[in-house]
Amino acid sequence: MTKLTYFAGCGIIPRMFTYIDPTVRQRLTEQGKLFQIDRDGVRVEPGKSKAHGFLISVLGPIPLPLAFCETRVDVDWYACVRNTELGKIEELADDLREQNGQQSFATLASFMAVNSVLVIGDPKAWTKPLVRVHSSCLTGDVFGSERCECGPQMRSAIERIRDDKEGGLVVYMSGHEGRGIGLWAKAATYLLQDGGEDTYQANRSLGLPDDSRDFSDAASLLKYFGAGRPLRLLTNNPKKVEDLTKFGLRNITRVKHVSGVSDNNRRYLTAKQEWGHELDAGDIGVD
Repeated sequence: MTKLTYFAGCGIIPRMFTYIDPTVRQRLTEQGKLFQIDRDGVRVEPGKSKAHGFLISVLGPIPLPLAFCETRVDVDWYACVRNTELGKIEELADDLREQNGQQSFATLASFMAVNSVLVIGDPKAWTKPLVRVHSSCLTGDVFGSERCECGPQMRSAIERIRDDKEGGLVVYMSGHEGRGIGLWAKAATYLLQDGGEDTYQANRSLGLPDDSRDFSDAASLLKYFGAGRPLRLLTNNPKKVEDLTKFGLRNITRVKHVSGVSDNNRRYLTAKQEWGHELDAGDIGVD
């Protein structure tokens, strides 16, 4: 049985899970199931968090059995949220409790982008783990759309890491839909693409950047879970390596990761190649 550990919702917060009842928060902290790491991936002791401006709070482990890649996987799940998304959550949550506004808590939750980390294998045995930083893609990862290669890339990454002699981890980045423009805008770009624009031209037509993803959280998580080891990063995008390096990660070796190529996404992949992704004609399946 493959051992996989799942860390969900990694983000930056000023106080640990501010809309959880304070007594529950304290109990989880005392049990060691609620802790924080700083920008450099160093664990911060309880009571010392005020001295750090940038913190990622981690909640868990929560046992979570998964069936993935045709394999039964036992998972430990860890969860966190960003402070920019929780600025007034505690105050709003107190008001909602007083009003018994049960349904309105869904509004609070909708503002929280939850990242995830899947740890595969024994981290203590890692020397150069295989890593994938994967941007969320509802249409590809969940619906199985072939307009992109995201779903197959996600599944292939899990399988490659599972079968690797060292193992490694996947960092699943929430809020990265459409290279950071969000699902609604992404839907609009699909209609523009159907009208003849490529994926990058469609973003520009909406007045949006080619790529607005923020990899700062991913870098901090890789520092913590990688513990300073060299990393082999599954990606065809040199910019992803540059972004992670900019946030302080060193010794990253890029490993080509081609999967899910079809007639439905070949034009999309050609646009990525022209934008700078390390893909050749053989990868895309064109002459």
